[in-house]
Amino acid sequence: MMRVLSVASEIAPLVKTGGLADVTGALPAALAGVGVQMRSLVPGYPAVMAALQEPEAVHAFEDLFGGPGVLLQGRGAGLDLLVIDAPHLYGRPGNPYLGPDGRDWPDNPERFAALSWVGAHVAAQGADGWHPQVLHGHDWQAGLMTEYLPRMGGAGVRTVLTIHNIAFTGSTDPGRLHSLRLDPARFYSEGYEFWGAISALKAGLMGADALTTVSPSYAEELMTPEFGMGLDGVMRHRQADLTGILNGIDEDAWNPATDPAIAAFDAPSGKAAAKAALQAELGLPQAAGPLCVIVSRMTHQKGLDLVLETLPALLGAGGQLAVLGSGDPGLEQAFRQAAGDPNVAVRIGYDEGLSHRLIAGGDAILVPSRFEPCGLTQMYGLRYGTIPVVALTGGLADTVINASPAGLARGVATGIQFAPVTAVALRGALMRLARLFSDREVWTRMQVNAMAHPVGWAPSARAYADLYARLTQTP
Repeated sequence: MMRVLSVASEIAPLVKTGGLADVTGALPAALAGVGVQMRSLVPGYPAVMAALQEPEAVHAFEDLFGGPGVLLQGRGAGLDLLVIDAPHLYGRPGNPYLGPDGRDWPDNPERFAALSWVGAHVAAQGADGWHPQVLHGHDWQAGLMTEYLPRMGGAGVRTVLTIHNIAFTGSTDPGRLHSLRLDPARFYSEGYEFWGAISALKAGLMGADALTTVSPSYAEELMTPEFGMGLDGVMRHRQADLTGILNGIDEDAWNPATDPAIAAFDAPSGKAAAKAALQAELGLPQAAGPLCVIVSRMTHQKGLDLVLETLPALLGAGGQLAVLGSGDPGLEQAFRQAAGDPNVAVRIGYDEGLSHRLIAGGDAILVPSRFEPCGLTQMYGLRYGTIPVVALTGGLADTVINASPAGLARGVATGIQFAPVTAVALRGALMRLARLFSDREVWTRMQVNAMAHPVGWAPSARAYADLYARLTQTP
């Protein structure tokens, strides 16, 4: 059985701020079905430490970037875990990246250098007799693993870096070279230097044997100045080593037929009860048009300012809007103000149960992202027959079949795509949505298609297993 060490800064259901955690939490079980044994290395945040069952110490670090640390192995939430118990780095409440003031912890470069350092150590030296053949890191937090691995004697271990969002480069001042234990000779364009700064992501992009990202379209977009965030030249340089592997979702956690958060249903006809229950919960009246839902971080990337700009058109067409999310204070306040309309409901924060009820009860889910490496909420929507309205970008382009005249004529449409990512184009998409919603035969056909669309991990797990096999030359 192939042995792979996954190195990530978060993992569902133990600690989650976004889709990265969903992926790292779902991959081990999906890969087990195709002959891959994956263990996951994660920081020992309070939530992780609390969930770790029967922890066993397998290595001690006298000085782990400012204090002692212990590598523990155990299980938690059904996952085989390696956990870094280092309270000086991870023993902090709340968000894994942000302090109480909402700003990045000032020692984040050292906190996640430690994650990469321990990942490289396990890859090179093993953990309690377990030796991985592949070291698979995720995003910038694991990027420095490729700098540390050769120094630890791990030259025979193959490396993969997955880009979940290239917008976060893990950049810091070169004055940290010593504190990050980096070789100064590698501070150049072929190493980890990025516009005069140290970039953990650049280190991984240049050093990993293989690169993956979370959808085929995003892999292509990364090589353009518009989406490459200053790293498009690096991505073009590594194009031959880059593979787009589409994310999947946990089909057990997101299953309308068994979801404990809702009145379960297995066909579009069951959505009426879910919609009525959601409207009652949120204090929304009955309406003639579609109930649109959003479950999202409130950031510029997600295009929610465009929703605010086009909201009058949606409401004018008899539609409604229900929003769950948090993030940018300006967007939070703007949505609170929008909730003054009786057909708009807004909940600031995050509530897992409510997210399921929104996606189950909504007629459509809006994902107008300016860029979206993969996106999961549109796949949750498909699973529940909640029609996605998405920007034509990244994984949104790869997972939704547009209700174009051809798509409708062939009876295969599962959602609505729009481009460019502007308020004018989104307004047009919302008007198309209202028209399709009023044609019950067409709308039901789209819902049936959406619920039947494959969104699970099986194809992606096979693609990762094939990649690992090629790297290690294992049949």
